Amino acid sequence: MNEEMAFEDYLEPEVAVTAVVTAAVFSPKARSWIRRGLVYGTAGVLIAGDAITSLARNVGQGVQQAGAAAANTAQNVADQAKTTATSATETASGTTAQKKPTQKTTTEHIKPPREGTGGEIS
Repeated sequence: MNEEMAFEDYLEPEVAVTAVVTAAVFSPKARSWIRRGLVYGTAGVLIAGDAITSLARNVGQGVQQAGAAAANTAQNVADQAKTTATSATETASGTTAQKKPTQKTTTEHIKPPREGTGGEIS
């Protein structure tokens, strides 16, 4: 049973894959190319991963800075509105300055009577 393979038989996927793997295993030049391809492929994947990580980090920092700037702007607007409302209220009530409660000092309190004055306060 010596059957020869026809050309169409070599084009079948199973036969083609077997032929390529056999050539790669037994050919030093093919093994070298495969090894070099794996090294360059791995390096490319690592570089792409670093680039994606860097991009994500920069986007995150940009979003964080934009959020901080927006919060700062909102705080400034709120402070300005509060100041404007306070000055409008003071103008409407006729006062321009806030009144502070005065505290009495210790010298303003009633002094105890001195001896020898007969109970009179001097």
